[in-house]
Amino acid sequence: MELTLLGTGAPVGLPRPDCPCSSCATALGGDARAATALLVDGTLLLDLTPGAAFAAARAGHTLGGVRQVLLSHPHDGPAVEVPAGLPGPVRVPDGSELTLLTGHRVRAVPMDAPGTGYAVTGPDGRRLLYLPPGAAPAGLDDGAGSYAMVVADVVGRPDALAKLRAAGAVGPTTDVIAVHLDHDVPPGPELRRRLAAAGARAVPDGTTLDVGVYEDVPDVPRRTLVLGGARSGKSVEAERRLESFPNVLYLATGGTRGGDDEWASRVSTHRERRPGSWRTTETCDLVPLLAEEGPPLLVDCLSLWLTDAMDSVNAWDDAEWAGGGERALRARVEELTAAVRGTRRTLVAVSNEVGSGIVPATASGRRYRDELGRLNAGFGAECEHLLLVVAGQALVLRG
Repeated sequence: MELTLLGTGAPVGLPRPDCPCSSCATALGGDARAATALLVDGTLLLDLTPGAAFAAARAGHTLGGVRQVLLSHPHDGPAVEVPAGLPGPVRVPDGSELTLLTGHRVRAVPMDAPGTGYAVTGPDGRRLLYLPPGAAPAGLDDGAGSYAMVVADVVGRPDALAKLRAAGAVGPTTDVIAVHLDHDVPPGPELRRRLAAAGARAVPDGTTLDVGVYEDVPDVPRRTLVLGGARSGKSVEAERRLESFPNVLYLATGGTRGGDDEWASRVSTHRERRPGSWRTTETCDLVPLLAEEGPPLLVDCLSLWLTDAMDSVNAWDDAEWAGGGERALRARVEELTAAVRGTRRTLVAVSNEVGSGIVPATASGRRYRDELGRLNAGFGAECEHLLLVVAGQALVLRG
């Protein structure tokens, strides 16, 4: 089964007309995108958009062989002109199936927002799932295993990808193509970086893909360390990297700090950002969890883990530090980094970068700064991806 993406942008396209934002200003050339429309084997058109016939011609195809046009979502604005000879576009009721004379079978998948998803099975038996913008499946009950390709709004609804993974509809060999791309993320390297972390990719308008050929499916990094200063956006970046995965276990290392209203407000803000399917455990005992099989882990953060570890060996006291505290702390850090090296779980950890500012005034403060630098270096050495977040922007140090 062959798929040609006549457009890959949001319903209004990218750049948006008359939008002055930086993303729209840089969405030029190959980063400019028409509204999403898919041509399957030259015979099935999913979403009719303005200029579809010209887009097909530019991609070396024609709409002359199209026998069915299906719409996935309500179209705002003036009605789109139907090119001569093309069947009238329709939307299939949820749960209904169509069988085309070409041997393609199409099932309408219900969504949790206005729109209809389409599961297409080609004559060769390969399966494609197309989701409308801003929507996730309301139910997946076919039990048929993973799709060869999923084409969806990965940026706008990463939780849709998480639902598909939880249901087994997206597996390691599923080619996830991001469409309905809008100006939420700067085009180019930043878009590619975010999609790769979700195991997805974007392609230019006019690209033709073979459904079931997955050599270009990006490998999701198993271990990632996200560094940054206070309020840099490092926790948001870490959470974003896992929001397309189900059942994430969030390991909060800071404790509850009863009576501290400011800390409670911080914790509440973090919790409100997380997807509802995530679980939270307050612990600094990370090694056993890293050794277990299970869903992805998000550790926030290593700097508070280090505070707890230094408390446990009374590292703040000079005499205790010299009398064995230093050795005990280094042993705990080595145990943690060895567990990171051996883990089979997907892991994203957050830590503060504190070595670039003012030198602390106390010996204990300088000790903490130095030990956090050593912890970050040792932990980061075991990670495939290492990021530094500055002013909300993630700078790739490795990966």
